[in-house]
Amino acid sequence: METDTYKTLDTPSTEILFKEKKSKFFGYAFPIENEDDVKTIIEDLRKVHHTANHVCYAWQLGVEQLRYRANDDGEPNNSAGMPIYGQIQSFGVTNVLVAVVRIFGGTKLGVGGLISAYKTAAQLTLETAVIVEKTLKKEFVLYFDYPEMDKVMRTIKQQQLEIISQEMTMKCKIRLSVRKQDAPRIEKIFSIMHPVKIVQHN
Repeated sequence: METDTYKTLDTPSTEILFKEKKSKFFGYAFPIENEDDVKTIIEDLRKVHHTANHVCYAWQLGVEQLRYRANDDGEPNNSAGMPIYGQIQSFGVTNVLVAVVRIFGGTKLGVGGLISAYKTAAQLTLETAVIVEKTLKKEFVLYFDYPEMDKVMRTIKQQQLEIISQEMTMKCKIRLSVRKQDAPRIEKIFSIMHPVKIVQHN
C-alpha cells in the first residue's frame, strides 16, 4: 500500500563538531520548503564560518516525487555532497538540507578520509536532529447553501476533518484538509450529498 506519511525535521538541528586530523567539520540540518531556502541558509553559514574552506551540502525535497542535489563546494568530486546525501537517504528524511562546514587543519585527508569525515558529520548531525513524521494532505473546498449547514458540519465532525477556513453567509464555503489516503472516500461522501459541491483545492 502506498504510504502517505513522510519523515522530516521539526526544527533546525544543533551544531555538531567532528574533528579529523585537525580539520574541523561543523554539521547542520535544516527543514526546508523549497530551493530558495537552501541558498539563504548556505549564505548564512558562509558568514558564520567566514574562515571555512568548504561549505558542502545535500538537500532533498518532495515526497512522491523526490528532487535532490549534492554539492562538493570545491572538495574532490563526490567526496562530500554525496556522502552527506547518503545519510539523508539512510535516515529516510525529506524536505531537508544537511550542510557540513570544513575548516582545514593542515593535514590532507585524501578522498577516502573526506568521504568518511563528511559522512560521519552528516550522520552525527541527523542523530541529534528532531525527526518527525508528517502526513500528506489534500485540500477540498465545499460550496453549499445555508440550509445544508447542519448536515455538512455533522459530517465534518464525524469524519474528524480539519477546517482550514470557512465563510458562512447565505452561500457557504469551507476549506478542508484531508489525509491523502482518505481523500477519495471523503470526496465521495460529499459528492453524493446534494446540493453540496466539493472541489479539489490545489
